[in-house]
Amino acid sequence: MGLLVDGKWQDQWYDTKSTGGSFKRTTTAFRRWITADGSPGPEGQEAVAASPDRFHLYVSLACPWAHRTLIARKLKALDAVIPVTVVDYLMGDEGWIFSDREGATPDPLLGAERLYEVYLRADPHFTGRVTVPVLWDKAEGTIVNNESAEIIRIFNTAFDAWGDPAVDLYPEPQREAIDAINARIYDAVNNGVYKCGFATTQEAYEAPFEALFAMLDELEDRLSRQRWLVPGTAPTEADWRLFTTLIRFDAVYVGHFKCNRRRIADYPNLFNYMLELYQTPGVAETVNFRHIKGHYYQSHRMINPTGIVPLGPEQDLEQPHDRGGLPA
Repeated sequence: MGLLVDGKWQDQWYDTKSTGGSFKRTTTAFRRWITADGSPGPEGQEAVAASPDRFHLYVSLACPWAHRTLIARKLKALDAVIPVTVVDYLMGDEGWIFSDREGATPDPLLGAERLYEVYLRADPHFTGRVTVPVLWDKAEGTIVNNESAEIIRIFNTAFDAWGDPAVDLYPEPQREAIDAINARIYDAVNNGVYKCGFATTQEAYEAPFEALFAMLDELEDRLSRQRWLVPGTAPTEADWRLFTTLIRFDAVYVGHFKCNRRRIADYPNLFNYMLELYQTPGVAETVNFRHIKGHYYQSHRMINPTGIVPLGPEQDLEQPHDRGGLPA
């Protein structure tokens, strides 16, 4: 995981010395919005108008943040509207790269060999981490947004003229509750596993570890009483944001990130909730364990120096779940 400094690539890992061994995630830089008519975004952000075939999505199948956008794209029936390019799962000294490895695709737009070249096309003097997802604007030749939380909301409303307007991942009556649970899950779970895995001192590891499992215990109880994180008739973005961490947990985070107090398989309600989400039509095809496991175990050599990818665990994600009887 490298970064650009004034347009120059540097293969530089996160600086945990300055933070006492703790992992601190950097903020994303490209934050323009897309709306149906080009009107400002929900918080007054500069926006461009949605149109079919104007925008292109760059993702990694390994990355949980990029995975959110793939799920939103699938659920909103935007496959034909938002084309996708998938980077190679192996992130080496050049960061994310494009290849013809199974599941990955060469860059069809710019002919780039490395994702940082896409960033440089948007800003030749860019300084910051080169991350996925990236939503590219072909009309203006730049990155419109690289913040996954915003991209899924853009997909939820901006392209309804060409997608499925009946699917609403952020319903107006539930927004306050969605925002509240998102914030807690992001800190303790979505980012919490990284705070455990990338910590470089015992103290910096133990604090997020305790917070992670306290939150998972709370979610297990919550999901014993209701079908979704926020009461309603269908899953919302809150459920899908949690799902991308849950689906990686037993295969990667338990061992690789030392999040090993319990597996998701040891939580009956969380596990069955994960199964129901995974079995939602179209979602399973967004999950690629070869990319997920290959990326984490082979890219993070400071954690796993040998690069050996575990063969397990065995997971039957098509088994029946028991969620149908719970109140919505």
